[in-house]
Amino acid sequence: MKKSTFGLAMAVLAALAVFTFGPADRFSFAQDKIPPPSRPAIQYSYAPIVRAAAPAVVNVYVRSRVQTFNTPFGNDPWFRRFFGEAFGQPSERVMSSLGSGVIVSPDGLIVTNSHVVKGRGETEIRVALSDKREFDAKVIAQDEKADIAVLKIENGDGKFQFLQFDDSDSLEVGDLVLAIGNPFGVGQTVTSGIVSALSRSEMAESDSQVFIQTDAAINPGNSGGALVDMSGRLVGINTMIYSQTGGSVGIGFAIPSNLVRVYAESAAQGRKVERPWIGAKLEAMSHDIAEGLGLKRVSGAVVTRLYDKGPAADAGLNAGDVITNVDGVEVADARAVYYRLATRGIGQTAKLVVIRNGSNVDISLPLIAAPKPGKNDARNLSGNNPLDGARISNILPSVADELSIDQTDGVAIVSVRNGSVAQNLGFQPGDIIVSIQGKNITNVLDAETAVATRQRVWQVSVKRGARVLQLQVPG
Repeated sequence: MKKSTFGLAMAVLAALAVFTFGPADRFSFAQDKIPPPSRPAIQYSYAPIVRAAAPAVVNVYVRSRVQTFNTPFGNDPWFRRFFGEAFGQPSERVMSSLGSGVIVSPDGLIVTNSHVVKGRGETEIRVALSDKREFDAKVIAQDEKADIAVLKIENGDGKFQFLQFDDSDSLEVGDLVLAIGNPFGVGQTVTSGIVSALSRSEMAESDSQVFIQTDAAINPGNSGGALVDMSGRLVGINTMIYSQTGGSVGIGFAIPSNLVRVYAESAAQGRKVERPWIGAKLEAMSHDIAEGLGLKRVSGAVVTRLYDKGPAADAGLNAGDVITNVDGVEVADARAVYYRLATRGIGQTAKLVVIRNGSNVDISLPLIAAPKPGKNDARNLSGNNPLDGARISNILPSVADELSIDQTDGVAIVSVRNGSVAQNLGFQPGDIIVSIQGKNITNVLDAETAVATRQRVWQVSVKRGARVLQLQVPG
């Protein structure tokens, strides 16, 4: 194109921009989500957004003092697989890790990932700001299933720069975003990209996780950092990458800000986040199920089980119903439903649209907390046994929902204390105790009785997913 022709084209585009949007709106491209109309517009910089957002993103340093045990079999992989490091001469070592975090209030409330601050034994947390100031911090709320932790800066001045939350539901595929964090410990770094997908759940580890996918480069150390939009507001917490090499390949994932905000606000008020319990088992739609139900789209969550007197049954849901919409938002699978309910919160009512016999049916679902186990339903195990430090519970429907367990009978481990024998041996929340010393365990009293007598060799069988693991441990 000749220079004169190019100039004329640019002038026409500029005139059209003024005519269409008016002088006051001429440069509001980010808000209107339109391509830049001229070459000068392409020369825009992200610098003003970074200057405003970067001071609220911190580096998080974690040091854990871990009690370990030296054994003559310490390098034997079979021994480490089945016995961990729980036997031998005690010693202490320090484990260090780093990540990122985001200040979301002037008094120093920080949101980050649970896996960034997860430590074993005594843990120290130090945060470093972009202006080189450093402070101690403590964990005031943590949810490993959601991979969210909330920290509080200690001895701060109450005047920290912070990021405001934006509505992550307003994001669209193609929106510009910036990722700010501390990759590989090299110092604060900013990368740019677009939102490449929404409501990703394929890599989720819990039933309420969905992610924003972005091609803004995210690397190890970025975990817990900020994903910001073009208004400089927080739309997500960077969490993980998909990579076969350990480096960024343009597929990164962030926890949506609407869920992060629930945890931050609850922590600020001294409350623990409780996920709504619906009293139903949901599964993702499959081609076979869709074909069997006569549906054209493989999308939504299928109600496969209802618990008597649960909220879902009382609201009128039926087994076989397909939930396609929650509060006006289409849902692709079961995780998307649980995510929507979690952001809605306890005490609210969710509006569901379900497909039943080929027709749409509206359901109003009250969101309540799961019934708490009674005093005889849960126990903390302690003593000279392999389950020392484990909290166990009868598998009530609410416990099965919380731990994503398919069965509703038996005994499950609901938590494991950091640094305990049970943790060193590899027991995890969600493990189902099948037998101890060859005796079947059907309730918590069975388990408590079985570990009360010291044994020369402990034999414990646990079910983890579809596998049954056999453990033998010297007493």
